[in-house]
Amino acid sequence: QVQLVESGGGLVQPGGSLRLSCAVSGIIFSINVMGWYRQAPGKQRELVATITRDGSTNYADSVKGRFTISRDNAKATVYLQMNSLKPEDTAVYVCYASARRLGYQREGDYWGQGTQVTVSS
Repeated sequence: QVQLVESGGGLVQPGGSLRLSCAVSGIIFSINVMGWYRQAPGKQRELVATITRDGSTNYADSVKGRFTISRDNAKATVYLQMNSLKPEDTAVYVCYASARRLGYQREGDYWGQGTQVTVSS
C-alpha cells in the first residue's frame, strides 16, 4: 500500500499565505512525479503544480509567481508554498505521486484524501 497524507490547509485571508505538505509512505522503490491538484465546488479537478524527481517544475498559469512547489526526496514529501492567496484559490487541494512499489515493474498513480484551503475575509 502507498499512502499520501496532506497537511497544512485552513482558512486564510486574501493576500495571505499557506504551506501544504504531503508525505508519501509505504514500501516504495521510487517516486517520480509529485504534485498538487485542486478541485473547487462545481468545477473539475485541475492541475496546480508538479515536480519531477530531479526538480523540474510545472505550474498552472493561474498560480505562476504566487505558488512554489518543492520536494524532499529523502523524506518522500512534497510541499506547496502558496502566497498572495486569492478567493478563487479556494478548493480542496489533493496531493499526487507517481511511484513504483518495491517488487513491481510499473509505476502507479496515487492520490491523497485532500485538504481544504479557504481564502476569505
